[in-house]
Amino acid sequence: MSTNILVDRVTQALVTHVGPALEMDGTQLEVLDVTDGVARIRLGGVCGNCPGSIMLVVNGIEEELRKHVPEVAYIEAVP
Repeated sequence: MSTNILVDRVTQALVTHVGPALEMDGTQLEVLDVTDGVARIRLGGVCGNCPGSIMLVVNGIEEELRKHVPEVAYIEAVP
C-alpha cells in the first residue's frame, strides 16, 4: 500500500477517533510519515513538551489507531 494512502488513513483515524479528546487539553497531532508499520507523529501543544504525557498519549493513540488502521504496528513520537 502506498505510503501516502497510509498517511491519509492514519490522519483520518486520528482526526475522527483520537483528535477530539486530545484537543480538549490543547494537544495537537501531526502525522509526519508511515513506513514499515511505524507511524511517526509529532505532538504539539500541552502534551508535546512533557515526556510523561508523551508516553501516555502515544500508548492511548497506538491502541485506538490499531483498531482503525491495523497496518500500523506502533507509533513513534517525533519532536
